[in-house]
Amino acid sequence: MSPSKISDAKVNFFSFLWHSLFLALAKNFMDVNTIIPAMLISAGGSTTELGVLTAIMIGGSSFMQIVFAGFLFKKERKKGYLLTGIYLRVGALLGLGFLLSKASGLPAFYVIGAIFILISIFSFSGSFANISYTDILGKSILGDNRKRFFVFRQVILSAGILMSALIVRHLVRRYPYPVNYSVLFVSAGVLLLIASLGFWMIREKPTDFEDSGIHLMSVLSALKKMFIEDVNLRYYILLRNSTGIGLTLVPFYISLAKKHLGLTAQAVGNFLLLQIIGMIVSNLLWHFIIRKGSYKGLVKIYTLIGSLLPIFALLFSRSKAIYPFIFLLSGFNISAYQIALPGILLEISQEHNRALYTALSGAGGIFAIVFPMIAGALISYLGYPFVFGVSILITATSVLFLRKIDCKRSVKAG
Repeated sequence: MSPSKISDAKVNFFSFLWHSLFLALAKNFMDVNTIIPAMLISAGGSTTELGVLTAIMIGGSSFMQIVFAGFLFKKERKKGYLLTGIYLRVGALLGLGFLLSKASGLPAFYVIGAIFILISIFSFSGSFANISYTDILGKSILGDNRKRFFVFRQVILSAGILMSALIVRHLVRRYPYPVNYSVLFVSAGVLLLIASLGFWMIREKPTDFEDSGIHLMSVLSALKKMFIEDVNLRYYILLRNSTGIGLTLVPFYISLAKKHLGLTAQAVGNFLLLQIIGMIVSNLLWHFIIRKGSYKGLVKIYTLIGSLLPIFALLFSRSKAIYPFIFLLSGFNISAYQIALPGILLEISQEHNRALYTALSGAGGIFAIVFPMIAGALISYLGYPFVFGVSILITATSVLFLRKIDCKRSVKAG
């Protein structure tokens, strides 16, 4: 490797870590599992509305990658589109901050409606940016450095979000609603803007479409071809669907807490802090598992914890002393998901098809769209035990799909 190539690799590695650091600092100010659901509930939102918002944030943002794939997958360079997506997210966050600063003088209906619009922009622009992010990351950080990067990134994320969790916990308790959430979202927007500076430094090489034939196809033809020919991709999509259900339940742990324990600003801050501590502690374990085993082993652990969490939530939903630790355990699960699923995607894809694989994997958001919307409505009629029980059954099927994925075959191929 020439000196210039080595230099590019180092600059890109640093650039992604820069983004990871400031994203970590911003993450808790806009946390989709605690802060945003608590904000909606505080604004007067129901469990049905919470289900729809969760579907948009978790499932919808992934599914929209298919929509954006047709525009992005033939672009040899995607840095500009990545930055565009980030700046749309920044605008949405600043808009939320301004909205909430005026919320006390507005009808709840208008506030909730504006929240849905701005969160939709925030989530969908994130999926637009994620296609470009995954493509640039895949061709900038190669081979064994990928595992090292994911572990380093998760360590940085953990350290950053612990620091910001303490700040968020203080701010959400110091100011009354809606000022507290207004301050949080403005801060998140500013930090995300700083994080984007890392991508300005990236030295992106053009995507190599040589001999792939994909760039000559329409996006629908290319997606169809990949789905039919790659059994790994089909099982990965099923895996994304089944594992994603566990993440959509976390906001409902917030609504369950409100029902039985109340939902004070102090409780929200504590939930967030415990979730972050769980992520940090678990990273030590995940680092060992990734080095000694594989991403697949981490998914098995995710499946086990994801199946136990709803049971624990129901058992301890009336205990003020124990229930907050549900969020500690959820931190373990969120961290495992954030390391394992992107890692598997990189291993089963190659440079020329990675943007489309990322987009098609967004079909894994279908369950994550449908389930929380149905769950939010069913909770009112059938209760939390029924909905949580269904989620356990779906999550448990992840192990079946995981067994069918062959990461080694794709790594050798690409």
